[in-house]
Amino acid sequence: MPILRPGALLLAALLVPRTAPLGAQSLTGYPASRAAAQRAAEAAAVARPDTARVGALARALADRPHIAGTPAQARTRDLVVEALKAAGIATEVREYRVWLPHTVDYGVWRVQPDPKPLELREGRLPEDPTTMQYDEYPTVNGYSGTGDVTGEVVYVNYGLVEDYAVLDSMGVSVKGKVAIARYGRSFRGIKAREAEKHGAVALLMYSDPADDGYVQGDVYPEGPFRNARGVQRGSVMNGAGDPSTPGYPSLANAARIPVAEMPVPRIPVLPLSYGNAIELLQGVRGAQLPRGWQGGLAFRYHVGPGPVQARVKVWSDSATAAVKSIWDTFGVIRGTDFPDEVIVIGGHRDAWSPGAIDNVSGTVSVVEAARAVAEQMKAGWRPRRTLLFATWDAEEWGLVGSTEYVEDDSLRLMRGGVAYLNQDVSASGPAFGGGGTPTLRGVLRDVTRAVPDPSGGGSVYDVWRRRSGVREGEEPAMGDPGGGSDFAGFYNHLGIPHSDWGFGGANGVYHSNYDSYTFMERFGDPGYRYHAAAARIGTLMVMRLANADVLPYDYVEFARTMRRYLKPIDDNLRAKGWPGSSAPLAAAIDRMERAALAFATARDAALAAGVAPARQRATNAALLQVERAMTRPEGLRSRPWYRNLIYVADVDNGYSNMVFPSVNEAIRYGDAALFQRELADLVQRFDAATAALDAARSEVSRR
Repeated sequence: MPILRPGALLLAALLVPRTAPLGAQSLTGYPASRAAAQRAAEAAAVARPDTARVGALARALADRPHIAGTPAQARTRDLVVEALKAAGIATEVREYRVWLPHTVDYGVWRVQPDPKPLELREGRLPEDPTTMQYDEYPTVNGYSGTGDVTGEVVYVNYGLVEDYAVLDSMGVSVKGKVAIARYGRSFRGIKAREAEKHGAVALLMYSDPADDGYVQGDVYPEGPFRNARGVQRGSVMNGAGDPSTPGYPSLANAARIPVAEMPVPRIPVLPLSYGNAIELLQGVRGAQLPRGWQGGLAFRYHVGPGPVQARVKVWSDSATAAVKSIWDTFGVIRGTDFPDEVIVIGGHRDAWSPGAIDNVSGTVSVVEAARAVAEQMKAGWRPRRTLLFATWDAEEWGLVGSTEYVEDDSLRLMRGGVAYLNQDVSASGPAFGGGGTPTLRGVLRDVTRAVPDPSGGGSVYDVWRRRSGVREGEEPAMGDPGGGSDFAGFYNHLGIPHSDWGFGGANGVYHSNYDSYTFMERFGDPGYRYHAAAARIGTLMVMRLANADVLPYDYVEFARTMRRYLKPIDDNLRAKGWPGSSAPLAAAIDRMERAALAFATARDAALAAGVAPARQRATNAALLQVERAMTRPEGLRSRPWYRNLIYVADVDNGYSNMVFPSVNEAIRYGDAALFQRELADLVQRFDAATAALDAARSEVSRR
């Protein structure tokens, strides 16, 4: 369920100043005496990921649909554990019992005119042998409400908050109607929330060919885009983790809240192919179509309501077998010097289909990185910090497996969580993208300089820069961590820095039955070269973070990135005619940047002279508190589970990022007094982060 969808990482619009590459032997956070050995170990390890091994595991994992809560998904658990054990890595499996109702009966009918049942299944393709060897999973939305309803059809464009405002201005209501929305521009759970809020009795969502079908290119199996039968499954829950255990882990005897209190729809919600959408939309008439609402189907769209009527039915096993087991897996390598400091690299293992792209690609990249590290250990390298190679279950239902783990191990992670490295859709094409917190962007850039690009055009970094077309003196843009993937528990909830990366490409098989290894080997990553490249980056990232004397966080880049987010605040204040400005926050960011520069100078001087292990431990303990300081225990007013006050997914979109959410949500909802309080609160938290940086400088300078 990654926010960076589909297929490739979305990059931030703003560019950052280019930093000079490190010297051949210099490494941030390492003394010169250890940097050369670390570089040599990384150079050896980068060659260890193997395309044949990656391809074999990818085929085994993607040979059938493996939806959370099914026996096929339990099989993926066993395959991953077996691969980790074969590499000589200790393993752990954690079981959680989560509220995960599966749809058992569903259907859509055109009631009038010309009554007709719609064939909802995608079907097999002789050209894709993968699809011929299994039964596809039903074309449903996870956590849909249940019922059997009938109503006139109303076309609501993308089903965004602003789309319903347009309908209201036209005098068109969806109350008592069946809303039909095209996928895109917002998380599907927000579409369900808005349809229900406005009184619709059901919501149907379809993939319009203008967005990922024939308008974009040749469709599968001739090309990579969505064909007329392709369907996007996916969850419609708004939130993270088991909705029945908010804020605490779903252990066997956990208390559960009533369904009425869960953030899930109460109305039936189903996905459609655009082939089926034609059967409903073509006959809709009614009000004039607003500008921008015409899609790619070969007729003029209309809003309605009616005269087309549809019946929608969804029934689930919520009354009989709603609670199901899921399993997170871990490869564990204990650190030698700082075992309580933990680096987690993970990717989700579940899918809505065979999931070759989403997310077998991420799973095998994590497992292959684990194997590469284990092989390097046989050559004598040892991690000073503990490494966890994780695969998460039930991410597609709402980040469930990773969230339950974070809630289960929150005290350990708050105390010693160094970084979370996420692999969600790590390979679906040749275009590299990276993202995460500004704290770790410099490390990722440096690592990509050491990894050959599969195209043969130099390093991953070299090809990335050329593809990005950035000017000299600037770096390729990176995506901000809003939400929607497994980093949310680590970053949005606990304030642990995170990084992610992947190789993307255009396609239209997201959450479709055709996300198969046949698709991958034909269009996504023939030869699994980019899978291996993603694993190489993961290998070097965990090695680099594991062995630094002083954690290589970059709070100078962090502060300079934060400064870029101030102008939109002032623009919005002027637009509303409110007094005040972002000046107090700008001053706090300036103080943080000065402290970060002073720390970097002190760190480098201390490392040149030598930093005793006790001082390393104390310095890093202070550094771990910098981003923790920018979380708030009571969370956002709109969503208490989300504690981080720097980035979060937009509450009214889900796929877009919001920076400084406590401040910007106050502006959005027109509360000037709350804005002032939230601004003052955010300033205090930046100052607390600055104090942590000052403490780290004091510790690293101490003799």
